Amino acid sequence: MDPDPVSRPLVLASTSVYRRELLARLRIPFVTARPEVDESALEGETPRATAERLACAKARAVAASHPDALVIGSDQVAYCGATIYGKPGNAARAIAQLRELRGRTVLFDTAVCVFDAATGSCRVRTVPTEVRVRPLSSDEIERYVAAEQPFDCAGAARSEGLGIALLESIRGEDPTALVGLPLIALCAMLREEGLAIP
Repeated sequence: MDPDPVSRPLVLASTSVYRRELLARLRIPFVTARPEVDESALEGETPRATAERLACAKARAVAASHPDALVIGSDQVAYCGATIYGKPGNAARAIAQLRELRGRTVLFDTAVCVFDAATGSCRVRTVPTEVRVRPLSSDEIERYVAAEQPFDCAGAARSEGLGIALLESIRGEDPTALVGLPLIALCAMLREEGLAIP
């Protein structure tokens, strides 16, 4: 007999404060766990394929120590043309990213995976988002980076914070995807697993 989906543990395979805050919106109990995964892209891999592979790898890595759980993994790849934009890590790199991206459209592929550790079933979906950055002045970029310090955000702008002032437009089906966990897709996937949301 399959485990009761309502009573099964739910684990977020991430230590990201942004993903944790997003999942908390659903008001269902969960715990977080750090996935030990090499997040390097593979040669010739598309951004979407990278995001999907890493979302699944994170969920599987955490599932090994949570054998009865439903495990959520997520990954996001930001890119413009052939260039991938990771987390800048410091002010100089954040400024450099924004200088490169001003006046351009950045694409974000955000993948979410729900892995059933008990059965090995794996569901994955990717939600794309297009972000158009304003033609920013150097002063605007430097003031923004000093004010918000977006060192842990791919593309160096927090759309859920002051970074929204840097943008001309956001196009996508789920605003939470850009922050790092597409809740509309995730809700559908968790319902498919038998969870009642809301």
